[in-house]
Amino acid sequence: MTITQFQVFVKIAETGSFTKAGLELNMTQPAVSHAISSLEADLGIHLMIRDRKNGIALTHIGKRVLIQMREILQRVENIEQEIAAEKGLEVGTVRIGAFPTAAAHFLPKIMSTFKQKYPNLQLVLHEGTIAEVKEWLSTRFIDVGLVIFPDADMEIVPLFRDKMVAVLPETHPLGGRDFLTISDLSGEPMILCRGGYEAPIIDLFQKSGAELQLAFAASNVATVLNMIREGLGLAILSRLSLSALPPGLVTLDLEPRVCRDISVAVPSLKEASLAVHLFIQMARELFPRE
Repeated sequence: MTITQFQVFVKIAETGSFTKAGLELNMTQPAVSHAISSLEADLGIHLMIRDRKNGIALTHIGKRVLIQMREILQRVENIEQEIAAEKGLEVGTVRIGAFPTAAAHFLPKIMSTFKQKYPNLQLVLHEGTIAEVKEWLSTRFIDVGLVIFPDADMEIVPLFRDKMVAVLPETHPLGGRDFLTISDLSGEPMILCRGGYEAPIIDLFQKSGAELQLAFAASNVATVLNMIREGLGLAILSRLSLSALPPGLVTLDLEPRVCRDISVAVPSLKEASLAVHLFIQMARELFPRE
């Protein structure tokens, strides 16, 4: 087994194509095919299934060793980064995952400042749902992610406390209040925003003994806001997600204050590369936690 074989296997798994993997690795397709054939021969197992109709699919064992191979390749890159740092250089790649709200609010500033300070370090952004970011971390597809909920399998560095607010039409009977309690929302038609909002809001209502009357659920904040404008219900959303509040809507603080914590997550801080630690340091410097 060789590092090149690992790189080829991982790249095929990520691109779903021998041809695309070869292009990204600057290898011919015969060389890519030979690398996989030799790897499978060395291991005595099939790592992937080739099907002309359905494309390439990893076998069960292929999915399991993919994570291990990514870890090995990350260790190799860690060594290269340490050696480069000893020579006064910073090189390497940081693969970042973030859900849309966090990506829009935090990453442009972090990435811009990071590139200015460390021009030889490459940043690769993957944007997805909160669940996807967690999956990418667990499979080592990314090196660092912006997440909301604590995860026992990940190490967390707190970054930002995002306040939650109630959003409702300004003509609603509750619209003139200075603040709302969860009990005030008991029995009101609520619109849940998927992708990380559901569990905390359900928990809030349960702890308050209030009735959560679920009217609708949507995946996009803009969709939720337009549904509120049409009188379909109320919602609890994060302040960060409300950069542009449509006309006719108001936000009210919740009492007691309700927040969600946005954190930087890595599989292991001890095993994280120098480049990842530099990224985390930059994030904390630019967004000091209140």
